[in-house]
Amino acid sequence: MGIGDTSRVETGGCTDLYYVDPGVYEVPGHTSVYVLDAERPAIVETGIGKHTDRVLSAIDDLGIGREEIEVIALTHVHLDHAGGAGTLAEACPNAEVVVHDRGAPHLADPSTLVAGTKQVVGESGWQFYAEPDPVPEDRIRTVTDGDAVDLGDHRLAVHHAPGHATHQTVLHDPANDAVFTADVLGCFYDPLDAARVATPPPTFDLDQCLADVDLLREIGAETLLYSHFGPRQADGALDAYADVLKAWVARVAQARRRHEDDRAAFKFLLEQNDVPGGWSDDLEYGELRMNFSGAVTYLDRQDATAAADGRERPPAE
Repeated sequence: MGIGDTSRVETGGCTDLYYVDPGVYEVPGHTSVYVLDAERPAIVETGIGKHTDRVLSAIDDLGIGREEIEVIALTHVHLDHAGGAGTLAEACPNAEVVVHDRGAPHLADPSTLVAGTKQVVGESGWQFYAEPDPVPEDRIRTVTDGDAVDLGDHRLAVHHAPGHATHQTVLHDPANDAVFTADVLGCFYDPLDAARVATPPPTFDLDQCLADVDLLREIGAETLLYSHFGPRQADGALDAYADVLKAWVARVAQARRRHEDDRAAFKFLLEQNDVPGGWSDDLEYGELRMNFSGAVTYLDRQDATAAADGRERPPAE
């Protein structure tokens, strides 16, 4: 599957679900945007907004009129998931944009989110992004844990999963026995045949992330719909990612202990980093910088909490 391609989800019991590769970061197989051909057709996720034309072309090719799209559902407002929301909302005039209530202000005014993203990914990373168009407030529908999005013959159950970001949700589609995983299970890239972490600052929380994995266990869906990238069978994926996540935080903690400062620790981890073929140095640097920063912020927060309690934080495993 290449950039701009659209495929039908044939994993498990999915029957009317498609995904398109919009070419986020200019590499194939990085980010999925889903199209659910329900009675009330929906788009789930949008990508960064730089290539929404590919999403719209996919809708056209599926024979769904842009005015027929009634829902644009976002798992959270990080720009690789929601950066195209404003552009798609303008192109699909009858669609409501559904997002957790903590993320809604950043759709109406993306400036703070843009500034934070630029700070995390740096100038080399920002080249892959586009300035997001704001979403009109009257087009935004806020949801929270326990709500549902009615699509007629489908119903997306909303579950708050704040470990990766406080505004993150996963969306369960019982009719397809599938769940849109957001970044709860990180990123699964075919060339590596393994999960990679997604641990951005400032609110990444390891314990809550592991609780979010447990949430997916409770939902028990057969098919996992990764935002990065594509559908997969759930069998074994949850335990595997929990192990990867714990191991990553432990690696960061160990690197910080063994090097004189965070710059040196990051350089060491960058030299050891394993990335899919075709990734540019800028993309590799930006992704690792984001994940390292989130883990460092979490570890520092743990240290501060332990110091306030008058105890030492146990070393990461």
